[in-house]
Amino acid sequence: MEHDPVITRAWVLHPDLKSDRGRRNPEPALAEAVSLAGALSNIEVCGGEIVPLPKTRAGTLFGSGKIQELKARFAENDVELVLINANVTPVQQRNLEKEWNVKLLDRTGLILEIFSDRAATREGVLQVEMAALSYQRTRLVRAWTHLERQRGGLGFVGGPGETQIEADRRAIDDQLVRLRRQLDKVVKTRALHRAARAKVPYPIVALVGYTNAGKSTLFNRLTGADVMAKDMLFATLDPTMRAVNLDNGLDIILSDTVGFISDLPTELVAAFRATLEEVLAADVILHVRDISHEVTEDQAHDVRVILDGLGVRKETTQLEIWNKIDQMPPDSAEATRTRAARDDGVLTLSALTGEGLDDLLAVLDKTLRDASHKSQLSLTFAQGKQRAWLFAQELVETDTQSDTGFDITVTWTAKQEKQFNDL
Repeated sequence: MEHDPVITRAWVLHPDLKSDRGRRNPEPALAEAVSLAGALSNIEVCGGEIVPLPKTRAGTLFGSGKIQELKARFAENDVELVLINANVTPVQQRNLEKEWNVKLLDRTGLILEIFSDRAATREGVLQVEMAALSYQRTRLVRAWTHLERQRGGLGFVGGPGETQIEADRRAIDDQLVRLRRQLDKVVKTRALHRAARAKVPYPIVALVGYTNAGKSTLFNRLTGADVMAKDMLFATLDPTMRAVNLDNGLDIILSDTVGFISDLPTELVAAFRATLEEVLAADVILHVRDISHEVTEDQAHDVRVILDGLGVRKETTQLEIWNKIDQMPPDSAEATRTRAARDDGVLTLSALTGEGLDDLLAVLDKTLRDASHKSQLSLTFAQGKQRAWLFAQELVETDTQSDTGFDITVTWTAKQEKQFNDL
């Protein structure tokens, strides 16, 4: 007999630090935190607020007056879980939990919970476990069995067996070593898959962007693939790849990646580096932006910082896709289209309605064909295998027999030329 999942009532706090003012607008930051919380299964967000913070208190983060005021609010609303959109020290967490009689998750813990909910592949699961253990290593996790939920997850919010997570650091370190070994095996397997894919002469087009920018919707629109596309943060965690024959006859491999986010905790950047490997192999990167979002410029900046940090090659073509144009008022949408038209590397579209999709395909086609170049080859009669490969890949422009073999003109990409030289 199935039980209804237990719903945990949560409240979101965004500490508005005096030192942060002017750098980040607190309203959209709170809205993002509420969306993050909403991405967790079995969490009901029953309130959220910005808490002005002149300075942080080492032991409790907030001042005593604010703590009492919030305590009354949480009691009044039967709040069981408080989500703080900032990094909270283990001491602050312990003191606030005791004072408020709630479970508390900071930004890192919340993102880890979401990653745990979303991880689908073996590698994704291992990466989440490792990141979670590194995080847990710094804090004691106590039993909050009254928050037990009928779902997977890491047990930060509560769950069966959480009392056993009071393992000492050595036990956690042993576990990390074991997971690292498993991950190495998985990564080697992935390297083999990548090597097999490298033999496919299709260019790779990677979709990247801030979380909830509409990448998965665009991916589905281009591929017809049934990838989970929800208006929910981190709907895609593991990269999904499809070989796609575009309407214009061009064959590509399309890759959908996890959504980027500002101030991603360092443990997670390291843990998910492998998840973004496909981006490094891409011939073209499509940076999908939610152009209707009020802090779209900040989000775009965060994505660029992460791409630079990953080590994306300077010569890799990047196109900006200004998505969700359909969600803007008509006047603003028209002004945005005009602004985008002035920039070669920018396209406006709506992945939802399909507006602008033909333009994207045309630009992709041109970009990938412009990356091609002509070469003159002289093959001997003994190089029949190489000649057959050139024809199989439809790269041959002219083919003339000579006394010693064949003089061939080909049009190919640098990637295809390397594949030919490796034959």
